[in-house]
Amino acid sequence: MKTLRNMHFPSGFQFFCLSCLSLQIVWCSDQVLLLNPPEETLPVHLLNILYSCHAPSTVLLDLVVTSETGTVSKFLLGEWSCVPSDPVIKTVRLTLPDWLVYQADGVVPDSHWVLSCILRASLRYDGFGDAEQLVTARDVALLQPKPFFSRPIKRHQLCFAWSEQMLQLTQRFLHKCCPLEQETIDLLPTIFASTGETFGITKTLNPYKNEVLENLRLKAITSPWFTISMWLFVTRHCKGRLCGVLHHIDPHNSYATPSLFLTHSGQLHVQISGPHQESSAFLSTFAMPLNNWCQLSLTLQGRTVTVSMMCIGDKKRTAVSTDHVLRHAAMFDDTEGYFVIGGGKYVQGVEGFFGPVTFYRNRASPHSLSEVIIPDVIKSVNLTGWLQTCQDFAFEMIVKISSFSLEAKQEEESETSFDAFHEWIVKERLASGLQCEETSSHRRLVVKLAKLLVFKHGGRRVSLPALGRALYSFSLNKLGRAKDISVFSKILPLLLQAGCLADNRALHVSSVLYSSGLGVQKQPIRAWRLALLAAQRDDRLALLHLGHLHHWGGHGFPSDPDLAYAYYANIAKQTTLDRQNPTPQQTFVEAVHLNDDETLNLQTNENHHIFQWLKLQARRGAAEAEQAVARMLYWGQKGLSPNIPEAVKHYRRGAEQLKDPVSMYDYGIVLLQGHGVQKDVQKGVWFLKKAMEQSFVPAFNALAWYYEQYEQNYQQAVQLWEKADFLESPDAAFNLGVMYSQGLYPEKPANQYVAYKYYYKSAIRGHIQGGVFLADIWTTGIPGFVERRPSEAVLWAKWAAEHNGYLGSVLRRALDSYFRNDMFSSLLLYMVAAESGYAPAQFNVAYLCEQNPGSFLSPASAAHCMWRYYNLTIQSQDPETHAFIKMGDLLYEGLGGRQKDLLSSAQMYKLAALRNNPQGWYNLGLLAEENYKLPLSVLSELGLSELFFAEKNLLLNALYSRCRDSNNTDSFVPCSLALFSVFLQPYGKDYGAAIKVFTAVAVVAAPAILVLVLGALRRRILSYNS
Repeated sequence: MKTLRNMHFPSGFQFFCLSCLSLQIVWCSDQVLLLNPPEETLPVHLLNILYSCHAPSTVLLDLVVTSETGTVSKFLLGEWSCVPSDPVIKTVRLTLPDWLVYQADGVVPDSHWVLSCILRASLRYDGFGDAEQLVTARDVALLQPKPFFSRPIKRHQLCFAWSEQMLQLTQRFLHKCCPLEQETIDLLPTIFASTGETFGITKTLNPYKNEVLENLRLKAITSPWFTISMWLFVTRHCKGRLCGVLHHIDPHNSYATPSLFLTHSGQLHVQISGPHQESSAFLSTFAMPLNNWCQLSLTLQGRTVTVSMMCIGDKKRTAVSTDHVLRHAAMFDDTEGYFVIGGGKYVQGVEGFFGPVTFYRNRASPHSLSEVIIPDVIKSVNLTGWLQTCQDFAFEMIVKISSFSLEAKQEEESETSFDAFHEWIVKERLASGLQCEETSSHRRLVVKLAKLLVFKHGGRRVSLPALGRALYSFSLNKLGRAKDISVFSKILPLLLQAGCLADNRALHVSSVLYSSGLGVQKQPIRAWRLALLAAQRDDRLALLHLGHLHHWGGHGFPSDPDLAYAYYANIAKQTTLDRQNPTPQQTFVEAVHLNDDETLNLQTNENHHIFQWLKLQARRGAAEAEQAVARMLYWGQKGLSPNIPEAVKHYRRGAEQLKDPVSMYDYGIVLLQGHGVQKDVQKGVWFLKKAMEQSFVPAFNALAWYYEQYEQNYQQAVQLWEKADFLESPDAAFNLGVMYSQGLYPEKPANQYVAYKYYYKSAIRGHIQGGVFLADIWTTGIPGFVERRPSEAVLWAKWAAEHNGYLGSVLRRALDSYFRNDMFSSLLLYMVAAESGYAPAQFNVAYLCEQNPGSFLSPASAAHCMWRYYNLTIQSQDPETHAFIKMGDLLYEGLGGRQKDLLSSAQMYKLAALRNNPQGWYNLGLLAEENYKLPLSVLSELGLSELFFAEKNLLLNALYSRCRDSNNTDSFVPCSLALFSVFLQPYGKDYGAAIKVFTAVAVVAAPAILVLVLGALRRRILSYNS
């Protein structure tokens, strides 16, 4: 409550005071004066105000507060009447709002950052409203607002509600701090391998949560000020007109500020957009060097654009820059649309490597070119060091090959076969050599191999890639004769040399060995470098490996769905193309688990009795057998190698002789595409129509595709696709999406949102390309219709990528090696797929190490392998239940020097039990029997929370009962025995000896009793039958 106090002085003394205070004061005039305003905002202050008026009026005391958000607020602090008289001095108890003078504490509300605070006194006349011109006198004082932490804490005199007391105890008020707002954004904190295709990293920025910063950002849209800094390693200048470095796409799918491209000459093409669809572009005066890390910086200040480059040489730095003044104003809203690092939908990317990319919002970079520090991630990977060493090694091999070529032409010696050389190598037990970084004394094997190849080809020079392929093959052949895990350390130097000679497979396999640490020292950074090199050369499995690495994180790498998507999208796109163009190098991806005997028994080959039986049934006219044989041969399924011409023969026989609609459809498709047979469109259409006449749904879709592609009859195509879509055809839904997207649907405009819904429908039905298109939309979104979903986009791209036929080929070779008892080859090939994130391969690696047939691994290596790969398996989307059991066992046993972790072990068994695995229920029972108190969280998820405080026997009875009732035949007996044991426990103390005797008799008599029971049952069945 404000208190006011009037003070009256004699007229002479009053005149003296007025004369001293202001020369502007006139006796009996309208006036108001703040005599002692505070210098800063204080909780309480006694303010003296002098005022006088010539007619009845009102004195107002108010406060005007301006915040950093740009808002202005007014607060009335006092109001009283003025009557004509001598000047009066009134003392007012000045009480400012709590949020302005005290720290926020849950009762005192929080406030924005205050820029200015003005105390104002004014004299107004009544009867004219609040118009500004009726103020006849005014005085103001500027108060300095206190920073938040300099304000006092208010001592409240009231009793607070419980909710307010709890609010004061929250972290928000106990640890008050400024809201975290990133004005410096790391768009890319690591290294990205760019293949030069249309696959890049998509990033979006959100508005500031802080109203001050957001207000500044909005004001800067028409007068931008920012810097984008990036590191770039170019391996090849642009093959086309422009290649994407970093570009900004607005909601209308047009290039926005800024867009940076690389030209075929190595210059930088910079494009800046302005208002009214204006745009300017210019070229840098310098060119990007090849095979060198350079930092590029683009700074925009108003209309001035500065592009600078600093490159790191062997022992010096080179810095250059270009300035350009725009002829129009620049426009830049960093929250509109999205940014792309590298290639995107509308432009191919730069070939090379992107290093860290940093965006300074609303400000320029604080570092000058001379102060640039090389990022640690670039130093640790050391790409330039590797490439320089490989270049020296390759030059040495070129010299050696030239020398051998000259020697071979001079000597008259017969050619030596590779197999003979291989046998000789084994007999001599030559050292395999060390890494290509080391001295030439460790390169004897590759030199001798180069000599062999030159002499084998009659003195002709052998290319370095051919030498690398031979070295890679020789390395893998050593696995078949290996006796212990040390073989991995022996072949690793050969693989590194092959990788230096441009064999991407060798680079990837070397990366896998360094990543797994099986048989070699684990080196995540070196593994990453080798994977980057292979992925930049478009190796499919290396792309899959890096996608998995950045999707889940690990080894110190952050999880980044946008970066992971850039890799997954590349191989997912290649997967759709590979499936349209099958080759013998591709095999259908089959998820075969090595603990699944039923699936293993179905694996076959061209000479296996199962395949021969299917062929016999096909010859006898079984349409299903004909379909199965053709499908297995075409895609390379169930252990067969792809043989498309042979598959076509079976398609043809099923179509022409058996009139089978499935075979007619498949035969029509291969005729349309010319796969394994001469292309014959009309004949293919004829068979498709015959299949459609028998209501075979895929034939509707194929004929619609023919009408759309060959006759441009969109009306007919759409009608057939609509029918097929009604019958839930995934292909039809996808094609209808394409029609809507491209505006080809008759009498309907292009509609990306409707297309998106059809893509989603096709993906849900299992269409791989539909999944790819859906992921592409989710990574950018559709403004106003579909939000951006990078995490979901990664999952769809990963799903599509894992259907790649080259991954299937690795899995097939791994399984074949397993059947041949070649455990080292099987283990390495499964590891190649496992490090790419393929869950069944991760499980198979762990299972191989668990079984350890023939003790081909040491106990320590087997334990390390099981721990790593079972742990990876349980993190997948749909993990194998056996992995939960084994991971629980490992946590329980504490292998590898680890401590027992019963809590985590119980969590693993719980996850298995929730999948109705009897072993999970059984192991939980064993934990309870060992007097381990199962956590309430575990019991709650199992639906047994009411047993948390119950006796142990009741809990054991529930766990073993669920184990027995899990519909698993193999588990019925052990779970029943465990349940019976629980039943006997209460009698153990009193009748222990009798129970032991009874148990011994039961064990001895069990076989005889079982025979008698079976005989009785058999007699009863026979009597029923008679």
